Amino acid sequence: MSRTPEWLERLGAGLARWGRRLEERRAEAARNGSGHDNGNGEEEPAAGRQRDSVPPPPSYAPGVPATPSAAAAVVTRPDPASAIPWGMRVAAEAGWRLLVLAGTLWVLMRVISAVQLVVLAFVAALLITALLQPTVARLRKVGLPRGIATAVTAILGFVVMGLVGWFVVWQVLDNLDNVADRVKDGIEELKRWLLNSPFHVTEQQINDIAKNLQDTIGTNTEEITSAGLQGVSVMVEILTGMLLAMFSTLFLLYDGKRIWRWCLKLVPAQARPGVAGAGPRAWRTLTAYVRGTVVVAMIDAIFIGLGIYILDVPLAVPLAVFIFLFSFIPLVGAVVSGALAVIVALVTQGVFTALMVLVVVLAVQQIEGHVLQPFILGRAVRVHPLAVVLAVAAGGLTAGIGGAVVAVPLVAVTNTVVGYLRAYSQGQVHRIGPGPHGATVMDLAPTPPPGQEGER
Repeated sequence: MSRTPEWLERLGAGLARWGRRLEERRAEAARNGSGHDNGNGEEEPAAGRQRDSVPPPPSYAPGVPATPSAAAAVVTRPDPASAIPWGMRVAAEAGWRLLVLAGTLWVLMRVISAVQLVVLAFVAALLITALLQPTVARLRKVGLPRGIATAVTAILGFVVMGLVGWFVVWQVLDNLDNVADRVKDGIEELKRWLLNSPFHVTEQQINDIAKNLQDTIGTNTEEITSAGLQGVSVMVEILTGMLLAMFSTLFLLYDGKRIWRWCLKLVPAQARPGVAGAGPRAWRTLTAYVRGTVVVAMIDAIFIGLGIYILDVPLAVPLAVFIFLFSFIPLVGAVVSGALAVIVALVTQGVFTALMVLVVVLAVQQIEGHVLQPFILGRAVRVHPLAVVLAVAAGGLTAGIGGAVVAVPLVAVTNTVVGYLRAYSQGQVHRIGPGPHGATVMDLAPTPPPGQEGER
């Protein structure tokens, strides 16, 4: 019987001792945590300590394979996520969230563009309601029921708007012949002024311009006709939007509180107190904006209209009404309405009268921008001019004139809501720590109790 070689016994004993030490080190690492001091004042990771503390395996004889546990201890690879730089990981996390947000906004804009008429009609109803709602409140204080107060306010408001529109159309039709004659005289006067001006314009050049204009109109007759047909469809859409706005205004005036409380039920319970406090503040901002804009627009229309009337420019009243309507589009509306008044004065009364109208328009607009708006609108709806320009441009590109009208109040309301929610969230954070002193945020933003949600 052959005896076992001595070197093989020593090898087996060494492997056994090495396995016991490895198990002891693993158990000790599991008990002590993730790391310990390596002697230089720095904590050494457990994995590194395990690799450093494990004694090297004994020399194997040729033909003896290494055990799997030994191979796993020797060959280690880091986690793939830990190999990526921290800045790149943060950028990736923010990137996919921005992509989700951009996709959500894109879908929302597609939905809004699909029902653009309904959205604009409802927004117009909100603006009209913000203008008429104080009248309903005063009538209710007098003692009228809600239904009668709403009906009286809505009927008076719509009758006044209809009378203003009828008066503008009547003035235009009544002065159409006179304006046509004045336009002809004004064109002749403008032609004589150009011939005698220092611009060295010849009569042949003027005739060529007139001939090119006539040729352009003649060659584009089909396009003009199709544009007229499209104008008919646009008028139908406008009438439909006006009816939707009227019905929406009636319901908002009569049942605005109940509609708001129903909307609050759609908000998650944890966010409901903040939204409930932001809603009244947003409505207060919208009401202040609409009132201030109406007052400023009336002042612009009255003073510019008086200046046009004194300068004997025809269609002074219709031009004043157009100035009033275009004043609801900040910055752009004032430029368009002022340019329209100057053009009418130029083609009907000549260059000097047009310059005088330009002076009147610029003077009134400067007073409006530096005195009236800061004083009437106040700080509650103050928006930076850059935000106004960008909002009007984005609204005009998205939804035309209607989008330009609602862009600035939307920005003002959003600014108010975001500011309040930020302050409310800070109040919530402070309430997690020590108890609040004085009035709490919940007192400023109460929600209706469950039993009173249906109460008006």
